Amino acid sequence: MIKLGIIEDEPLVRENLEIYLASQADMEIALSTNSVEDFLEQEKYVKDISILLLDINLPGMSGLEGIRHIKNERPDIDIIMLTSYDDSDRIFKALCAGAVSYLSKRSDLKSIRDALLTVGGGGSYMSPSIARKVINHFAPRRQDPDKKLTPRQEQIVQGLIDGLSYKLIADKYLISVETVRDHIKKIYKKLEVNSRTEVIKKKLDGEI
Repeated sequence: MIKLGIIEDEPLVRENLEIYLASQADMEIALSTNSVEDFLEQEKYVKDISILLLDINLPGMSGLEGIRHIKNERPDIDIIMLTSYDDSDRIFKALCAGAVSYLSKRSDLKSIRDALLTVGGGGSYMSPSIARKVINHFAPRRQDPDKKLTPRQEQIVQGLIDGLSYKLIADKYLISVETVRDHIKKIYKKLEVNSRTEVIKKKLDGEI
């Protein structure tokens, strides 16, 4: 038996979830509220919730912010995001904060049930459109040839990382300071940055 919690502020959506999920022989709704604050207050008296369906856009504390507070109080609860937001930023913030699955509100009720059963069995579940975004995020990126640094420019970037001045970079590679400055301008243009700090960050983040 899966004991469910629901945090959803749209009355019609919450009612549909309650009616459908409560009718499942292997599921029981232990707590349903419209805010993270209400859930944290009431869950103290409901200790056996195993899975929580959590919206993002809520009154008061957002679902994204609420993940951390909920996991602090109940680290044993598996959180499934059920939201209309499907942008990559929110998806990864939710997953990094501790959510185990991410569903679009466009999902039908059967898909939501499938997600609950999958998570209840120790797995994770994502709507197909969400899964595609996650895969695209980790897929190798094709680099625009016009954005690719030349070997000399890569040497100069390494010089910046090493904290060298333009003069020291010029001396190290036996070129003039003006040549270094010219390369720096081209590097900034290719990387679409405006400072040494941004170049170093891109290098350390693996974007170069």
